[in-house]
Amino acid sequence: MNPETKSSGKSFLGVGALAALACAACCIGPILAFLGGLGAITAISSLWVPALAAVTVLALAAMAWVLHRRRRAAGAPGPVDLGLPTTPPPAAGEARLPQ
Repeated sequence: MNPETKSSGKSFLGVGALAALACAACCIGPILAFLGGLGAITAISSLWVPALAAVTVLALAAMAWVLHRRRRAAGAPGPVDLGLPTTPPPAAGEARLPQ
């Protein structure tokens, strides 16, 4: 066997392992940064839960008040004249459809 062939095979294996480690290190950085940011946002927002609950209750109350005011202002809707020709309803005892 040629000693140069053995050493080049090991060097390729070492270079491949080094490349795999470099790729893993490159990809794990952004993932860890994203997860760390997500954790920080969760921790900060957990302090705001009572305030957000109060804002939600106020928003629902305001929506109910606005809908109540709109219904009162609109009044009872009556028939709407569309300006289309109509036929009078049939008198008692008359057939509805021509036979």
